[in-house]
Amino acid sequence: MNAGEIAFPNLGLYFHNVPRSFSIFGFEIAFYGLLIGIGVLAGLGMALHVAKKTGQNPDDYWDFAIWAVLFSVIGARIYYVIFSWEDYKDNLLSIFKLRSGGLAIYGGVIAAFITLFVWCRIKKKKPLLIGDTAMPGLILGQAIGRWGNFMNREVFGDYYNGLFSMQIPLADVRDPGDITERIAANIPEGANYINVHPTFLYESVWNLLVLVLLLAYRKHKRFDGELCLLYLGGYGLGRFWIEGIRTDTLFIPGTSVPVSQVLALVMVVFAVAADLFVRIRLREKKGRE
Repeated sequence: MNAGEIAFPNLGLYFHNVPRSFSIFGFEIAFYGLLIGIGVLAGLGMALHVAKKTGQNPDDYWDFAIWAVLFSVIGARIYYVIFSWEDYKDNLLSIFKLRSGGLAIYGGVIAAFITLFVWCRIKKKKPLLIGDTAMPGLILGQAIGRWGNFMNREVFGDYYNGLFSMQIPLADVRDPGDITERIAANIPEGANYINVHPTFLYESVWNLLVLVLLLAYRKHKRFDGELCLLYLGGYGLGRFWIEGIRTDTLFIPGTSVPVSQVLALVMVVFAVAADLFVRIRLREKKGRE
């Protein structure tokens, strides 16, 4: 297998010379960053569309997006650094080298929700209504951004040679530490590639399914904030099983417990419990009327 190739042999798909970046006027632009940028713009466009459909002021979402994107990037970096502290503790300046990689979507999502409540408090807006409007855009942006991992040859799963098996040249793997003993043990004799789960693809497709669910359920929601809960539960459910097969997972310090799986489970439990609680309260309130 030649450098730069990515293949899905059991699907008959072969991609040649897949670049990680391109140059414009001597400036190197990473596809990872470009796809995240496209995801942000697509997500904002989706939020503006939903805002118009529901009679809200789209300008509010332009204003909120500026702060949400800024703090989401910061949050994504902080989260990654916290759970990869061993890689940064001896060179603190490397924390600021974002071009070297190291952003965690969970940190970005957490920061986005915090920004939502703070911004709404300052602007005297309804955070749950704003959140419901923004959720389809958020999950769309995540679905697009995951393809940056495809360009980087990262965020893949353990050894797999089934229908969706992805082949990557060993020399192109972004972080050799992501190659597990099982992956290494199943490299065909004399081969220079690995067979793995394309978990970035699984998550991207799952996110699109959650997007469809959010849009389909939008007109049927019982209360403001329900789409936020549907996002948390839907995304968390998919991330829980996908994280179980990824090889680049971050662990709770001092343990072998994947922090993202724990958070995913918490999100699902919280979403279900909160939705049931609010529905019961609404039913009780209706019964007293």
